[in-house]
Amino acid sequence: MFLLVWAFSFVASSPIQDTVKLAEVEVYAPALDRFAQGQKVISWTKKDLENYQGRSLGDLLQEQSPVFVRQYGAGMIASPSFRGTSAGHTAVFWNGLPINSPSLGQSDLSILPVTAIDQISLQFGNAGALFGNEAIGGSVHLSTSTDFGKGFQAGISQQFGSFGLFNTSAFAGFSSKNFSSKIKVYREFSKNNFPYNDLGQIGTPEVKEDHAQFEQIGIVQDLVWNLNANNQVKTAFWWNKTNREVQPVMGSNTNDEQEDQAFRAAIDFFHFEEKSVWNLKTGFVKNEQLFNASQNNSTQYFLAGDWDQKISDKWTSKLGARYTLTKGDLSTYQADDERIELYQSTKFSATDNFSFALNLRQLVYSGTFAPFTPNLGMDWKFWNTNTQALQLKTSLGKGFKVPTLNDRFWNPGGNPDLLPEESLSGEIGLTWNKKGNLNWTQSLTYYKMSVDNWIIWLPKGSVWTPENIKKVSNQGLEYQGSLDGAIGTWNWELTTSYTYSKAVTTKGTDENDQSVGKQLPYTPQHQANAKVQIKKSGFTSFIATNFVGERSVTADNPRLMPSFQLFNFGLGYDQLTVGKLQVPLSFQINNMLDTDYQVLYLRAMPGRSYQFNLSILL
Repeated sequence: MFLLVWAFSFVASSPIQDTVKLAEVEVYAPALDRFAQGQKVISWTKKDLENYQGRSLGDLLQEQSPVFVRQYGAGMIASPSFRGTSAGHTAVFWNGLPINSPSLGQSDLSILPVTAIDQISLQFGNAGALFGNEAIGGSVHLSTSTDFGKGFQAGISQQFGSFGLFNTSAFAGFSSKNFSSKIKVYREFSKNNFPYNDLGQIGTPEVKEDHAQFEQIGIVQDLVWNLNANNQVKTAFWWNKTNREVQPVMGSNTNDEQEDQAFRAAIDFFHFEEKSVWNLKTGFVKNEQLFNASQNNSTQYFLAGDWDQKISDKWTSKLGARYTLTKGDLSTYQADDERIELYQSTKFSATDNFSFALNLRQLVYSGTFAPFTPNLGMDWKFWNTNTQALQLKTSLGKGFKVPTLNDRFWNPGGNPDLLPEESLSGEIGLTWNKKGNLNWTQSLTYYKMSVDNWIIWLPKGSVWTPENIKKVSNQGLEYQGSLDGAIGTWNWELTTSYTYSKAVTTKGTDENDQSVGKQLPYTPQHQANAKVQIKKSGFTSFIATNFVGERSVTADNPRLMPSFQLFNFGLGYDQLTVGKLQVPLSFQINNMLDTDYQVLYLRAMPGRSYQFNLSILL
């Protein structure tokens, strides 16, 4: 069995695009949705991310996507919630490597800076067959990119603004016909000394936050070599270190401090044949966290491989495997975990407008078989003219989440006998595209999901321990739209989204559990955002808004957090030049109406703030 797995381990963990021989100046970029028929995917390019330089991935997702982000304060922990699921039901990848903490089973989006990322894609819904563990509610895919044939490039960016914000980043790169290198360095700092009304004190006086300082530094390095027309090597490295004062809840005067340090590295070797691509991927992810005096470290090592081939004009297949070794060294336990994953995907394109994909995956961890996870999806463009198209997307599949190291080994209380959480979900969506003087894309998706063996920590005497108790049902609607056109010499664009999510507990901890039939805590039923942008002769202006509906604080729903709506405004000019230098400028106002709000109960959030951005590009 080991030899079979070793033989399979000739490549990467992410799906790839149609197989072609590598061009001399092409950077090979795997396509996220190659086998994701029937599933919803949205993406942002490097250009799209310019307005979020100096901000976090959590800010982007909260303001520009249907994902709800649970924020514990400015610069504090931020965790995603796809379709009413928990943060542990979201898989996060960087250049094809899973980077969720193996001890917690999730990622903190506040310490994933947009500055370090070139491309972001979100996949919605169950994708256990495609991406493996934790991809129950959705998955986040982060990547860096490089170009060939651009010569020497360099630049520096500076952001400064309210509440002691002072961010600096710089990059330099060189690329020839067959070699490309780029390095980024950054430092982000904020005192976060914003005023707020302290609900934890009598009379709710206005006070200034004095324990939420945030500092982050990092380096990203990318190298790509075209060894010849058939072989390419790509390497990527990311070091990130964050120091922050943990913002206390209102009415508290705690002075906790936390330091997070992450090392991530990936090496890919691609071999291109006429109708196939072989890929070997190896890498590691090391996380070090110091909370006050408690040290918690973990390291994951990866070896993966797959073979993608175009069998015929109609059939495409991918076969692969991944081996993961995890070493946990935490304050209360030390533990190792080994995992082997076998996966296979097949795509059948009956016509250019009609295709199916079948995805299969089996994971074995610590000698235990995780649930076998199949997924079947379909894309059908049943009406397609020169100017308009209607496409039906539908999928059905299973997902799973293996208990985390903390769930199994925390001392005292860990439960090594826990079962993986299992999910069954389906979705159906309709997309309408139109081209002309007015271009638009409108999509509406209905999804339904159930999660069984939901893990919950319960008290047993004086010790808390996790058990497979709860069962949760999720269903909802997602709307996504874009509209663009021109008025004279002005170009404009409108993007919108709305999400309705009903996520309720259907099986509780016992027969008296008051959470049964109630919406999950901190899961809004309604969420929406919109952005209007206009452009002319290098000038860009936008106004954006995001709305979050009521959320319950506890599982039995006796207390509700009020809804809130925030507005942001931005103005920029990108055609200013000084000699050979390009000097793009921009200015933005966040929370321009100075709305007083909380995402989580008694977690203060800043009011109106300003940010000025200056870049110098060579």
